[in-house]
Amino acid sequence: MAKDAMLKGYLQSLMPVIDESFVEAELLAIDLEMTGLDANFDQILSIGVVPIRRGQLILSEAQHKLVQIEGSVGQSATIHGILDAHLDAALTPEQAMAWFLTVSQGKILVAHHAPLDLAFLKSGLQASLGEKTRLLAIDTLQLEKRRLLRQHEHLQEGSLRLGRSRARYGLPVYAAHNALIDALACGELLLAQVAAMGGANKVKIAELLP
Repeated sequence: MAKDAMLKGYLQSLMPVIDESFVEAELLAIDLEMTGLDANFDQILSIGVVPIRRGQLILSEAQHKLVQIEGSVGQSATIHGILDAHLDAALTPEQAMAWFLTVSQGKILVAHHAPLDLAFLKSGLQASLGEKTRLLAIDTLQLEKRRLLRQHEHLQEGSLRLGRSRARYGLPVYAAHNALIDALACGELLLAQVAAMGGANKVKIAELLP
């Protein structure tokens, strides 16, 4: 069991949610922008979150936070557009992790290619709080992979990317590599996937978890 009080509260708040139906549960679509793809070396630059409540995206509660890093963003700026000057008033990593635990309390995380985002969040939480934690997330990439394999479709390279997955449901094209826009795009994809599975009243959270 977690020793840190905030972390302990976060973990305890998740247990009842797993057994709920999708429409009953509170979820949080998330996306991160990072300086690279190695959670042992690279750093979080921004976090975007969009709550999902009663099967709907709550855009009025969407948030986007920039996070301070050690050193420079370097060449990664060409991907996400975040410059060193943008981080002058950003949250410290410790503030960002405390904020993340607060906004995600009692909510199941939703991410596209969740293991990558979770690895960075776990690393950030361990650095900030001094202990490892387990994070639960619905991975829209894995849900799409499962669905396509059930239909005996051939998985081509890139076919599970967020934009390609959204296109199969007729969802609009968004600009990529902004944490808030990608979190919204991921949340919309999940709603479409759940609708295809039978609807928010019939699908259980447990069915969506890895």
